[in-house]
Amino acid sequence: MKIKGLKCIICGKEYSPSEVKYVCSSCGGNLDVIYDYLEIKKHFSRSDLASSRMYSIWRYLPVLPLESNFTTHQKYFPKLHIGWTPIHRAKNLSKKLNFSGNIYIKDDGRNPSASYKDRASSVVAVKGQEIGAGVFTTASTGNAGCALACMCSNLQLPCVIFVPKTAPRAKIAQLLLFGAKVIAVNGTYDDAFDLSLGAASEFDWYCRSTGYNPYTREGKKTSAFEICEQLNWEVPDKVFVSVGDGNIISGVWKGFKDFYALGFIDRLPQIIAVQSDKSNAISRAWKNVSTLPVAQTGEIKIAPVKATTVADSISVDMPRDGVSAVKSIIESKGFAVEVPDEEILGAIKELAENEGVFAEPAAAAAFAGLKKSISEKKVKDTETVVCLITGNGLKDIDSAMKVAGEPILIEPEIEEVKKLNIQ
Repeated sequence: MKIKGLKCIICGKEYSPSEVKYVCSSCGGNLDVIYDYLEIKKHFSRSDLASSRMYSIWRYLPVLPLESNFTTHQKYFPKLHIGWTPIHRAKNLSKKLNFSGNIYIKDDGRNPSASYKDRASSVVAVKGQEIGAGVFTTASTGNAGCALACMCSNLQLPCVIFVPKTAPRAKIAQLLLFGAKVIAVNGTYDDAFDLSLGAASEFDWYCRSTGYNPYTREGKKTSAFEICEQLNWEVPDKVFVSVGDGNIISGVWKGFKDFYALGFIDRLPQIIAVQSDKSNAISRAWKNVSTLPVAQTGEIKIAPVKATTVADSISVDMPRDGVSAVKSIIESKGFAVEVPDEEILGAIKELAENEGVFAEPAAAAAFAGLKKSISEKKVKDTETVVCLITGNGLKDIDSAMKVAGEPILIEPEIEEVKKLNIQ
């Protein structure tokens, strides 16, 4: 068996996969999937990846927590192209920032529902079917719900999505068009989260909610695998990740650790957490423990904040995977950076104008954090960095329009165009 069990991130208690469904029964902490790397090595190598023509997250099935395979369980897997998203060197931005190192942009807005969350939702959708789930549910500010609804639509599975009433209309439209039952909660994301857990318990629905279902992290780690391969096994020095609940950053770190444990890479990157200064619970927690040795990360305490950021996908009062996120920063010798909403919105325009990548606010936050870190000399000119873009800008067009400007209005005459003197 490739899976040894599940281990609580907070108290360390261990379980077999059949013993527990979601969180630690002792302390309520999030669970981490523990693999038998020696067993995996027997059947999985870099040469297997080199010969694989399956350019999606399923090329990594040997190190995913699924028993299913395409030969015997094809019906469990979404027939959508998930993962293996493009990565490109951002030469224009490097020049603009006078940065002589290498900046790479990994654009996960290219996934089926236009966000990074498809990685987690696809793994959860397969896992749920393996254990006989009927109805799927999650809480979301939009992207996680859209991703789950997209997978369930493709697989023709019922799903119920809880969102705060303030979720962007574009994301609500996606949810409804994918056929989900959408419940808008008159409250915050945290209120929607708590209600999704209650409903899952009451009606025996399978809950995908971030920082609660242990298999979401497993889907999210796959971007780290792709980065290693797409950069020809040259591990970047730093990876910048926008952070809300903390599940993506802990997943990215786990992906690099998995490949390191398998001997696929010979070093690990620093993981950099980027938060809005209006939703900064994880950054604040990291500052309180950043000087502690890794062995003392049991001292991590996450205190809730009142999140008001325009970046809805990372607007979280109480991060549900906060402890794991802070551990990831400390273990990787990374750091956290906070950016104001004005810089997040500005980053949307900079990414689009200079690299042709249209990011929603939460995704653009990663680049805003990179830009700030370069200006503060926290990134060396000799380093290679990757900036994760976690969602497409069409997810929140209202925010984009705040920095897009207005078109030039003229009469339909060629002389009018001449007057503009466009060079």
